[in-house]
Amino acid sequence: MTPGPVLFARYAYPPNALGYCGPADHGALLDYAAAGVSDPGLVQLARGFEGAWPYLEVIAAASHITDPLDPRVVEAYWVGNSLLHAVDMRSFGDFLDERFRGRAGRGWDAIAGAIPAGAVPHHSFHVFAVYPWAGLLRAGLVPHPLHVLDRCRIRWGRVVTTSAGTVTVRYRPLAWDGQALTLGPPALESVPLSLGGKGFVRDLRPGEWVSLHWDWVCDRLSPPRLRSLQEVTLRQLRMASETPAPVLG
Repeated sequence: MTPGPVLFARYAYPPNALGYCGPADHGALLDYAAAGVSDPGLVQLARGFEGAWPYLEVIAAASHITDPLDPRVVEAYWVGNSLLHAVDMRSFGDFLDERFRGRAGRGWDAIAGAIPAGAVPHHSFHVFAVYPWAGLLRAGLVPHPLHVLDRCRIRWGRVVTTSAGTVTVRYRPLAWDGQALTLGPPALESVPLSLGGKGFVRDLRPGEWVSLHWDWVCDRLSPPRLRSLQEVTLRQLRMASETPAPVLG
């Protein structure tokens, strides 16, 4: 099993390299993720992700797991697993209230309303329900908000072809029909597998499923993990469509 801090680094590196979140030392994060090495330095880097870290703490506490970087906790946040359902609605609501009420302003009601609608502390909830309302995505500041949401969520894709340093996958991008966020028709995308010889997944073959974050392949997806990611993403999409974001609705 991949160590929890390393698994966290694989998913956290792509937005970190773009300057969107976390500490400035994205080179170190890439080194850790590519080498599969975990030590206190990586743990310290992970704690610097002010968006993701509190979610890990909430998930861990609900399942009485002492380490927020336990691989089960990390997988729950980025991909999804049964730990998400151990987080009770009151605890999750209190967490969101403390973290985002002040930043969301008038948008807080939309975030709060998502909790009884089926919200869980998964990255897709943060992308679809919090990101647009908490000052992280504003009309006029982001030229293509739908593209940003699509890149920021954890996507799944099926490998079509591979070549030196890249892989072509088939995946379903986000679509907006004027009323709801959905998954659009399948599309092909060429994704780099490494930077300077450093990457997270090796020896991919056509037909395998992978997870993607921004423009990186983060991990292979086994059938159970693929189903978890699909189910939780679709659930959060349905929830988000009931209160469309100001930049889309």
